[in-house]
Amino acid sequence: MGLGQALLRTAGLGGALGAAVTSYAVWEARQYTLRTYDVRVLPAGMRPLRVLQLTDIHMTPGQTRKQEWLRSLAALEPDLVIDTGDNLAHRDAVPVVLDSLGGLLDLPGVFVHGSNDYFEPGLRNPFAYLTPDDGKRHTDVPQLPWGDLTAGMAGAGWLDLTNRRSRLTVGETTFAFAGVDDPHLGYDDLAAVAGPAEADADLRIGVAHAPYLRVLDQFADDGYDAIIAGHTHGGQVRLPWPGGSRALTTNCDIEPARARGLHRHPADSRPGDPRSSVLHVSAGIGTNPYTRIRIACRPEAVVLNLLPVA
Repeated sequence: MGLGQALLRTAGLGGALGAAVTSYAVWEARQYTLRTYDVRVLPAGMRPLRVLQLTDIHMTPGQTRKQEWLRSLAALEPDLVIDTGDNLAHRDAVPVVLDSLGGLLDLPGVFVHGSNDYFEPGLRNPFAYLTPDDGKRHTDVPQLPWGDLTAGMAGAGWLDLTNRRSRLTVGETTFAFAGVDDPHLGYDDLAAVAGPAEADADLRIGVAHAPYLRVLDQFADDGYDAIIAGHTHGGQVRLPWPGGSRALTTNCDIEPARARGLHRHPADSRPGDPRSSVLHVSAGIGTNPYTRIRIACRPEAVVLNLLPVA
């Protein structure tokens, strides 16, 4: 075999491998998964609660499989729903999102928004996510009808935690919440929610779309028992790693090791440490509609089973 033939054969094999990987990544992005964690944060003796976290839905009207799967989650009958933003990916998606949430809107819930609730997504170089953040945000594009989304969720009774603190009683459990607007856009107003978490609540939870360290630090310092976030897509593309897989990027300043799943903040803290919180970052349900791929990172909704401390 001549050199030219060898190069052509190598190129052909590389092209076939690339096509196979891409086909798999497109398939995996539609393999919707329910992930469950047990979290011991409730005061001793209290009844366990089931919390459903939804994030990064990135809905377009034509994503019927995603819509059907979302509707099916109402059968879980969670005690509380926490929506951490990026529900939209199309200007006509608000009624589709609200319809897909269906019976979940009849349950207690809280929400914040992410950047993709505010601005229309565009076609961008997917490899740009692997480079250092240059701080540029694409706000020079058409806005999405996020006000209609807010009105729909709040009108159903969910609490809007956009740069707000609020309380909610679910069964016998009183929650104290603090939430911020999207930190990725710099919309978070930490001063508006600063101060010690309410000591008379049974459980204190901080909510944000993007888990930027400045937000996590303040929530932990203020005494919130748990912090709930999304935004990272779990890295979206993960590589094999000892004990599992590892994200290549997080699209914020949290480290890749905490791109998804249950952790603590600060990362080196332990249960019972002062100014230490449980941190959950969900890999989310969708992606930018122009890059609907995932590798070793299936789309997910997450059930957090809140249990009393031992």
